[in-house]
Amino acid sequence: METRTPVVQRPQALGAFPLPAGYLLVEGGSPEVTAALEALAAGRRPDPWPAELQGHRCAHRGDVAAALAAFDQDSPVAAYNRFVLAPDGVDLGPLRAGLPADVAPMVDVVAYAVGLSDTAPQVGAAEGEVRALVLAARASELLDADEPAAAAGALHEAVAAAEAVSAPLAGVLLGHVAALVADHDLVGPEGTDPASTLRRALELLADSDLAVARAELHLQLGLVLHQGAETGRPVHDAVDQYHAALRLVSRTSSPLTWATANLNLATAYLTMPMVEASDQLRAGIAMQSLRAALEVLTKEEHPAQWSTAQLNLANALVYTPSTHQGDNLVEAVERYEEVLAVRERAADPLGRARVLANQGNALAHLGVFDHAKAKLFEARFLFEEHLDHDSAMAVRGVLDEIAKQTVPDGAPRAGGLPGSGDVAAIRADRAAVMPPARPPTRVVRLDQGGEA
Repeated sequence: METRTPVVQRPQALGAFPLPAGYLLVEGGSPEVTAALEALAAGRRPDPWPAELQGHRCAHRGDVAAALAAFDQDSPVAAYNRFVLAPDGVDLGPLRAGLPADVAPMVDVVAYAVGLSDTAPQVGAAEGEVRALVLAARASELLDADEPAAAAGALHEAVAAAEAVSAPLAGVLLGHVAALVADHDLVGPEGTDPASTLRRALELLADSDLAVARAELHLQLGLVLHQGAETGRPVHDAVDQYHAALRLVSRTSSPLTWATANLNLATAYLTMPMVEASDQLRAGIAMQSLRAALEVLTKEEHPAQWSTAQLNLANALVYTPSTHQGDNLVEAVERYEEVLAVRERAADPLGRARVLANQGNALAHLGVFDHAKAKLFEARFLFEEHLDHDSAMAVRGVLDEIAKQTVPDGAPRAGGLPGSGDVAAIRADRAAVMPPARPPTRVVRLDQGGEA
């Protein structure tokens, strides 16, 4: 008996929502199914879901087991959808052969995306959203081969293929373009700078349910604005973007995006000049944001971001005037010590020196002069060894302040150094607050996981 080729309406809702839900195919059916497919292609979940799309509904809820059970039909589309949900151990040849030729390349796209294949599929005659995802896979392969300019070119082609059929997919791909251009300092045509590209991407996703994708774009835009700003209004623009990201996600819906937005928001606040008493409120908000970020960013899973958050929180504890300044200084010393445990001298000597200088200052303000001097001596040596003369002079200034607090017989006077805001070495490190963290992205080999 001749096998019937399934009817797969185009365009399909592919690539805007992440794996696995965003890579499932919808077989042709009732008008309700067609309307639901159109909604998904526009980045919106149907309400209500047609009964025929129960598997898709479960996948979008993150219930993979229930989705697999729903795709129990003996059809090529159901077999493909089961492969998307559980890709291991599947014979790809018959799976590909059973699908219509215009969507069959999706088998290879998914195989590449989940790591079953190290070779991206060929573009061939693929069109629309399928062509866009094949080109995105090709961009990932080029990026792995250290060809970022060619990867950006492939992504631009992918955007062009997606724009006519799926604005949300085009928006997601534009976010990847912006990340590539920013990360590799690529020069594109006029109007394709990262900030403009990200704003356009956000416009394309404006009416969608893609909250996490939109949050990631706001986070990327904030980072671009933040990195291009010294002081003044551009930093405020970055802050606005970080707040926009936080309005879209929570610790539950997208933990890493939420934590990174909090980390970058705090960093932005800490790098703003404090010229009025009311500006101290920003430091308080920054500390709250850093504590929130550290609920997610762990030393084991996110060591670089964890170290950034710990260091910035310690700095903020020292800087911010408080009626509990002694307690804050003790906490700062402990957090500096945690950072020193992972910031090795051989790998990052100047970074270690800055932490030592800050910790030495905090200890000096607590009146623990012997320990303070030990930390400051090591910091000064590292600064001098690596020709950072300004920082070395700042540390010497703190050591001089300690000497003034010590009586001729070597016994320390009561109390520590004057207020921490007057200490040169800590203030010198303010300009070296760790840079904003790069937000999590789905470039270009996309993550497996549900969209919140």
